[in-house]
Amino acid sequence: MQETGLIHDIVHTGVPGLDELLNGGVPRGTTIILEGNPGTGKTTLGIQFLLEGARQYGESGIYITFEELPEQIYRDMSGFGWDLRELERQNKLRIICLEPDVLLDQMMRTDGLFEQLIREIDCKRVVIDSISLFRTLAGLGNDGREQIYSIRNIMRKFDLTAFFLREYGETEGRSTPFENYVCDGIIRLSLREHLEKYRKRTVEILKMRGTCIVEGEHHYRFMKDGICILPALSMVEDKILSDGVERLSTGIESLDELLIGGLPQGSAFMLDSNSKANYKYLMNSILAERLKRGDCVLFMLSGLSSVETIDQTLELFGASLKEAAAEERVFFIDHYHRKVEPEYEKLVIYVDRLSNEEYQKKVYEAINPHFRETMVQGRRWFIHYDLNTIISERGREFVKRNFADEMARCRAAGVTVLCQTNFTEIGLETSSFLERASNGVIRTWVDGSYQYLQITKSPGGRMSAPHIVDNIRDRPYVRLI
Repeated sequence: MQETGLIHDIVHTGVPGLDELLNGGVPRGTTIILEGNPGTGKTTLGIQFLLEGARQYGESGIYITFEELPEQIYRDMSGFGWDLRELERQNKLRIICLEPDVLLDQMMRTDGLFEQLIREIDCKRVVIDSISLFRTLAGLGNDGREQIYSIRNIMRKFDLTAFFLREYGETEGRSTPFENYVCDGIIRLSLREHLEKYRKRTVEILKMRGTCIVEGEHHYRFMKDGICILPALSMVEDKILSDGVERLSTGIESLDELLIGGLPQGSAFMLDSNSKANYKYLMNSILAERLKRGDCVLFMLSGLSSVETIDQTLELFGASLKEAAAEERVFFIDHYHRKVEPEYEKLVIYVDRLSNEEYQKKVYEAINPHFRETMVQGRRWFIHYDLNTIISERGREFVKRNFADEMARCRAAGVTVLCQTNFTEIGLETSSFLERASNGVIRTWVDGSYQYLQITKSPGGRMSAPHIVDNIRDRPYVRLI
């Protein structure tokens, strides 16, 4: 995401999907370049911006064209069911065909035609098609910057939110056009080959002052009622898990935002990482938050983590493992039979030298009485499930036979599970199975000098863009950018 400041007065475009990419819309009074090759839909999107402004938000608009007559636009847009003449009769729209030099002259005049039109319909939105012609108006050796700069200032003078249409092919491969600097935003429409036999239409917001944007290319389609933009990384939501479910904070504000509030209670999430990525801050922040909130936590110890190291690490995050142990809110599964301090002895379930059947039975018998008692008390349960250890000690076949059933039982009981694993190390077949059996996947990896994090699966069916994991001095010691 790109963030450049606070928005005081939002103008909603009304174009399906576009406002989502613009964090709700654009700041009022901004001037935006809408560029693309012929056939990409610049005119349609410009008209739709004015149409929806009039229909949804009571904001009248003016469409100024230098090349097409109003009759042609009426006819073309009627294919979407848009009656532009009716909007003109209601003083909600004006479609004007002028020469570029005439437009500029009228704009510069006090009480000229442009100012009269603004007052006549109380205009709030303007589309100019297209500013590419101002280069022709300016003559050879001039890029039309004086004319474009003047028009931009006039838009600001009347607090108009404007789209300036531009043919992208004219500037492609050259130095950055002057208007890119003076205008507040740039939206690019593209049409390219896709899957050999097809062509894809994409929209990308290259610049937008005063608001956040969702970066990257996003598909758009011509529908029967106009253009519809499909934001990337979004899928159909799973309403059962996304509506009315309590969210458990991870202790990392930026991660909670990606998760729409945190981990859904009763869900099973994967943390896919490798030895290069520092996942410990992420994991321990989540575990510490659960302890601080009074939850019961079951830790599965790995060969590298012990009760002692967990105690020390959680203390950095302001959580006391000893206090939780005294309240019998923490339990540990240990495959390596390591000694612990006396206060933890009755809380450790030693499962070394046990068969898989004996392992399951022992864990169930040790945890079930505490689980029943704490559930009556209204306490939540959280499980840290180290899949790397389980696969190493119990084998892949054990995981394939039992994991899906275990997660289903946890979800049914409202228990939240965070499974730590390395998809690359365990192989495609096993990792695909685990991903299908879980509700969400948090992936973190290192590329070059940076560590990244991405939500690649979620109960809401939405993936996030990759975020950089930035180390900070204060708790929780990481943030996502």
